[in-house]
Formats: sequence, structure tokens, C-alpha cells
Amino acid sequence: MYAIIEESGGQRKVTEGEEILIDLYKGGESTEGEAITFDKVLIVGAVGGDAKIGQPYVSGAAVTAEIVEPVFKGEKLYIHKFKPKTGYRRKTGHRQRYTRVKITGITG
Repeated sequence: MYAIIEESGGQRKVTEGEEILIDLYKGGESTEGEAITFDKVLIVGAVGGDAKIGQPYVSGAAVTAEIVEPVFKGEKLYIHKFKPKTGYRRKTGHRQRYTRVKITGITG
């Protein structure tokens, strides 16, 4: 069974047992093993079977997940700024923080 959920302004396809990264949950103050419910489910379906399509969300559908790692750091990204003929060069970095969750159930 699979579902397409809306999370942090984007859409993501998830299946049961899969681990995904979401934007930092509760500012990193969550605990390992805590349960999360995603109720903004756009599509629920079985592989090779019928799918329920919501308008915009499927009523009564939910995806439950369990926090595996409350704070997970992504890879470092470097930002370069350059202006020609002025000697202006800047290099800064950014490392996004995520929460790793495991999908435990899909209902709907």
C-alpha cells in the first residue's frame, strides 16, 4: 500500500516500512519513538490496484509514523557570491536539520 502525503508544503510518496526525512519536527525537541500522524493525504492506493484520490484530501485517511532520529543533519551546501571587477568574493555554508521518521501504517 502507498500514499501521497502533503508535508512541509511539498508532496511525498510513502510506503509502509520506509524511512524518510522531514523538516525538523517541534524544533528538535521531540523524542525517539514518538508517534506522528500525517492527516493531509492526497492519494491512497494499493500497488496494481485501485486508488482513492482526494479533492483535495482523502477523508478518513491517515499515515502514522514513528520518530527514529529527532535531529539529523543533511549534507553541507556552499554558497558562493562573486561580483566581477570589484574584488568581492564570499563563501558561506548551510547545513539543514531534518527529522528521520519511519512510516508504520497507512489507513484509508
